[in-house]
Amino acid sequence: MTTFPIVDSDRLFPDSDGKPMADNTEQFRWIVLIKENLEILFADDPTVFIAGDLLWYPVKSTLIKPTAPDAMVVFGRPKGKRGSYRQWREENIPPHVVFEILSPNNTNAEMTRKYEFYETYGVEEYYVYDPETFKLEGWLRQQGKLVQIQMMNGWISPRLGIRFVIGQEEPEIYHPDGISS
Repeated sequence: MTTFPIVDSDRLFPDSDGKPMADNTEQFRWIVLIKENLEILFADDPTVFIAGDLLWYPVKSTLIKPTAPDAMVVFGRPKGKRGSYRQWREENIPPHVVFEILSPNNTNAEMTRKYEFYETYGVEEYYVYDPETFKLEGWLRQQGKLVQIQMMNGWISPRLGIRFVIGQEEPEIYHPDGISS
């Protein structure tokens, strides 16, 4: 009788991709600003999980490469430590809201891949900010697809309740109570 070694499935899904969190200080500043303000916004809700630069495995398959959103919000999942977000261990709940902050090293191909990943695996709201051009774009899931939000200035996130205001320079994000982040 042939015996096969037992493979620890956790080894098939590592907690690190070996890539840096940010390529420069401005990208890092925005990642931290968004992630930490979301933590403050949902501090009193134990069922909202927020993470920055955490690998997300949408399915238990080594054929699908994970991605690490710069910031993500998942409703219906408890706060807590995780090495990665393995969706099959999280009641199969995907991140609801994802933020990406561009850096000069991002390519069109990479951002297209991320958009397709988020659309395929159920993200409801997807926001991309370019700190060099001050451009903020957003997409909202409608009828199973991510559809671009035409007017970001004054846009209120359906899931987060935050309002985006586009000025001459950096956009401002306002909490539901009207206070700026």
